Amino acid sequence: MVNRVILIGNLGLDPEVRRLENGAVVAKLRLATNENYKDRNGEWQTLTEWHDVVLWRSLAERAESSLTKGAQVYVEGKLTHRTWQDQDGNNRKTTEVVANYFRQINNRRDDQSSGGGYFPNPEDEVKSSSPAANPKPSGNDQTRPTVAPSSTDSGESADDDLPF
Repeated sequence: MVNRVILIGNLGLDPEVRRLENGAVVAKLRLATNENYKDRNGEWQTLTEWHDVVLWRSLAERAESSLTKGAQVYVEGKLTHRTWQDQDGNNRKTTEVVANYFRQINNRRDDQSSGGGYFPNPEDEVKSSSPAANPKPSGNDQTRPTVAPSSTDSGESADDDLPF
């Protein structure tokens, strides 16, 4: 069984660091990840998800000294769920990523790109549909050849039997 989370996102706030009575250090990060997509009208939309990330001990101390609001961060850890009672005695449940590794990728103040690379961005869209904007590949380009379906394929292309 595997419980592994990998996130690349931007910090919404400076790390919130606490020192417990037993001497342990804990830090909490608010990490935003973005997904860009086109809606039905062809307009670009951005879906932002916020993640609570918890770091312990030396990892928390390193986050305190090196991370600031807006920094782009790579985080690895595990997904956890915990229940607790608020000040009014109501039972609450929260989901967190308990990190076992992080690395600052860059600082958003230095790089204003939307970054990430996992989802398309508005900048990825071809601005013109004219043939001049989309030149045909030359004979030297390495492109995937088109495969005609065989008679045993029942008219389906080879891509139709991928498991996803």
